[in-house]
Amino acid sequence: MLRKKVIMGAAVAASVALFLAGCANQASTGGSTSSGSKVDIPAITSIDTPKDAVLPAGDGKATCPAGLTIGYVGAETGPNAQLGINIYNGIQLAIDQHNEANKGCQVAFKKFDTEGDPNKATGPVTQAVNEADIVGVVGLPFSGESKATGNIFEQQGLVHITPSATNPDLTKNGWTTFFRGLGNDAVQGPAAAKFLTGKLEAKKVYLVQDDSDYGIGLATTTSKALGDALVGTDKVTTGQKDFSAVVSKIINAKPDAVYYSGYYAEGAPFDQQLVAKGFEGTFVAPDGVKDDQFIKLAGDASSNAYFTCPCIPGELIPDFEKEYKTLASAEPGTYSIEGYDAATVLLSGIDQGKTTRAALKDFVKSYDKDGLSKHYKWDSTGELQAPTVYGYKVENGKIVPIGTIG
Repeated sequence: MLRKKVIMGAAVAASVALFLAGCANQASTGGSTSSGSKVDIPAITSIDTPKDAVLPAGDGKATCPAGLTIGYVGAETGPNAQLGINIYNGIQLAIDQHNEANKGCQVAFKKFDTEGDPNKATGPVTQAVNEADIVGVVGLPFSGESKATGNIFEQQGLVHITPSATNPDLTKNGWTTFFRGLGNDAVQGPAAAKFLTGKLEAKKVYLVQDDSDYGIGLATTTSKALGDALVGTDKVTTGQKDFSAVVSKIINAKPDAVYYSGYYAEGAPFDQQLVAKGFEGTFVAPDGVKDDQFIKLAGDASSNAYFTCPCIPGELIPDFEKEYKTLASAEPGTYSIEGYDAATVLLSGIDQGKTTRAALKDFVKSYDKDGLSKHYKWDSTGELQAPTVYGYKVENGKIVPIGTIG
């Protein structure tokens, strides 16, 4: 495949802060708790993108019936809302670019807030599927809410592409309407383990998971791949703020690295309390933690952090970065580009006359084209073929990419 080099247009900027109470533990003790030195991996400043990527504008000649709508269903509020905000800003940019170029095909955009909560997601999803003008959906962002609502989409025949839900079991339910726009945790977990023990040279890794479907699934695949390097495991809960018990266990185990499988709302105070108690090793976390909100909430403690993510650094694509920043007054975040690409797939189908739910679902099922972030071709279960995992780190208070890790 021919590719062209793109150069970074701007540095990553911080998103608007979300505040959590009680996330700091200011007690500190001295002394090293890790058995090895930390490795510094340099940032990258450019990536390759497909030369012939499908873009939202298409050829500008599309015509379609009035009233067609693409929906976003997912977090707009809640403790991990920034991940959802990144996605729907990407969707909005794609729809804006499409509508500007195609005056004869104006597609509307409607958002439904789940707060990222599986227990609250069924209501917004039911509302979305019952609105006949919605022919396709981008979402849901999180694995737990995706699991809780997949049957609702299936019953109404409404195609939905998740840009970020990674639990492998989601494609084992027999759903014909569910498509995953990234690699799952069966891909990310082994890549994370190889990154920890390879590039980061960790001999001893302590793994901590939260109680979400996402955290549990990713912890399972990562721990299996770590093998003998895994020296301990523990669990935390959604909403937890005091991590002193698990921190004490980690201090006693003296690992080189801690891998946290969960989201940034708990990951940030957890890392902060680790560092406050003297942990000098590396903190590694997945896509659910890779957000500027982690840095805002963890403060200076975040300087020890690396991230794994089956997501491309959208900030390294100059045109996308510039237009996203104009729209959102922020740099592209985690899964902004995946939200953009997912919306582009749906818009491309509409432009080709697939304007019913059944026709658009069949279009996505047979899709086989490049987007800006990757090649989009799904197997019969809705899994992408040949996904890539990237690494990131915190440098000078910013999250910067370090290249592919798997």
